[in-house]
Formats: sequence, C-alpha cells, structure tokens
Amino acid sequence: MTKRRDLPSRRQAAALLGGLLGGLGLAAVAALPAAAAEGQLRIAKQFGVVYLLLNVAEDQKLIEKHGRAAGLDIKVEYVQLSGGSAVNDALLSGSIDVASAGIGPLFTLWDRTRGRQGVKGIASLGNFPYYLVTNRPGVASIADLTDKDRIAVPAVGVSVQSRILQWASAKLWGDKDFAKLDRISVAVPHPEAAAAIIKGGTEISAHFANPPFQEQELAENPNARIVLRSYDVQGGPASSTVLYGTEAFYKDSPKTYQAFVDALDEAARFITANPDRAADIYLKATGSRTDRDLLLKVIKNPEVTFKVEPQNTLGLGQFMHRVGAIRNEPKALGDYFFVSPRIAAGS
Repeated sequence: MTKRRDLPSRRQAAALLGGLLGGLGLAAVAALPAAAAEGQLRIAKQFGVVYLLLNVAEDQKLIEKHGRAAGLDIKVEYVQLSGGSAVNDALLSGSIDVASAGIGPLFTLWDRTRGRQGVKGIASLGNFPYYLVTNRPGVASIADLTDKDRIAVPAVGVSVQSRILQWASAKLWGDKDFAKLDRISVAVPHPEAAAAIIKGGTEISAHFANPPFQEQELAENPNARIVLRSYDVQGGPASSTVLYGTEAFYKDSPKTYQAFVDALDEAARFITANPDRAADIYLKATGSRTDRDLLLKVIKNPEVTFKVEPQNTLGLGQFMHRVGAIRNEPKALGDYFFVSPRIAAGS
C-alpha cells in the first residue's frame, strides 16, 4: 500500500543536521542513520512535470508491482518537498531513501559524502528544458538584470536552476564572477514564483522555473518572455532533474533498488505511449489547475524526453569543480551514478 507522510520542515531538518550542507563535517556525516531496510522505500518529490515519472509510478503502483515480481512486498511513501537543500537535508537525516532534485544538488552531496555515505545518482527523470522567465521590460538577457531585480529559484546556490545560472554567468563574466547573480536570487517554491510572475507587481521579476510553471507564465502574462534557456547553457538536451540515494540503500536493499529503477523505466515508457493518460495522472496527483492542453503541449514537446538514462550531466559537475563549488572532479558517469544496466549508456 502506498502511503504519504510529511517530513519535518526544512528548518527543523537543517537544525537536526547542524548546518550539514553549509559545512559538512566528518563527525556529523558518520553519525547519520543508515538507509531503510529492504522492502521499505521513502521517496521525496518536488513540484512540476519533471517529476511525472514518480506521479505515474505512484498512480499505477509500479514499484509495488516490480517488487512483487521479485518476491518482495515494498511499502512506498512519497514526501512532497521544495528545493534541493530541503531534499538533501532529508536524505542525510535518514528521513527518506530516495532524493529527487536537480543534478546540481546531486553533485553537491556526491562531493561531500564521498567515502562516507557515498551519495550517488540512481536514475534520470528525463530531459526537460528549463527557462529563466522575466516580466520586467528591458530585460533581454541576464546581463540586463540589476540589483533591483529578484530571481526566484528553488534554492539559492544549490538548486540546478541556480547552478545553471551560475554557469551562464561564468560564460558571460568569467569564472571569478560565477556567483554574481546569487545576491539577487531568492528561494521560492515554483508555484508561488509562477504566481508572482503571472500577476506582476511583486519584488520577483524573474523566475528560473521548470515545466509547466514556465509555460504558464509565458501563456498568462503577455509581458513574460524567456531570458535564458538551460539547454543553451548545457550544450544541448540534458537531464537536469535526477534521483539519488546513499550507498547503503544501493547495497543493503538490492531488490527494492532494482524494483524502483524498473518501475521508473516502465513509467517512462507509459508516458511516451500514453501522454493523455499521463497528463490526467499529473493533474490528479498534484491537484494542479494547469490547463490540460498546455500540460499536453509540455509532455509532447519534442525537446522533452522521458527516460531513466541520464544525458549530458557531466558538464555541470565539471563546471562546479572548476569554480570551487565542489572539491572532487567528476570524470565519468560512474563517478557519481550507481552502476545499473538501465543507466549504463548515459552521460
């Protein structure tokens, strides 16, 4: 039976971890709890169509299905969070087994837990273009943003949107100024940020979003326009949102792990074959008021691909290492993703 439950707030989790993400210490990491036992799976998910694989897996009970095929009764819990920092806090506190967030938060945790908890990627949630959208006249590129602007991102300096913005800044102003736009960035969940861009009249003048929020902004506010596209920064289609967990989960729960990856792969094939049904599942699962036609446009976007194989992820990790955001340099997918036949052909 699939269950839902709430986690402690990000503030509570952060207090529990003693500021772990800000300055991860050896003693703190060593004291963290181990992964859940075989047959138990606690998954964090966030806002947006980029988490559609999880919505479908939950609705169709695919994890439970593949667990039964392996002779295992898997108890699944889904937890709604917002922002890579909150998700990472939850994973390190032992409150969840699987984190879902951007590739940026994965690189952060992979770097800081090497030789300890050994956090690595499990699967991609697909390829999606992310847009930096503004509603302020006169802003044609990130070079036009000023101290009067506020850029909404899920987590400042941690989320994949924030990391891609840093990468774009480094390309424009040089590596030494990669974090130049962090000072005008603010952490706001996607639904709230989208509402601010659509309505206007708030301090938020730009939002680095994900589908379907960016499409809603462009459709509902005639002044909204795209300032930056993630694929342009990343050098093509890329898996910006991924799933990851600890080495203990990977090693100690092999049947649960495999059932989870197999379920995701089936969910990806389901969405590709049944976009209309997938759209209905998303609307039901999230309670979203997104226009169904707009949602289908996102799902059928030729730039969107639903698959578990990560694609074009290494470049962001190497950028983060180059500017000192992470200490260890990733050189191949196997450095920061667990070995699995399902993702072996990824990049």
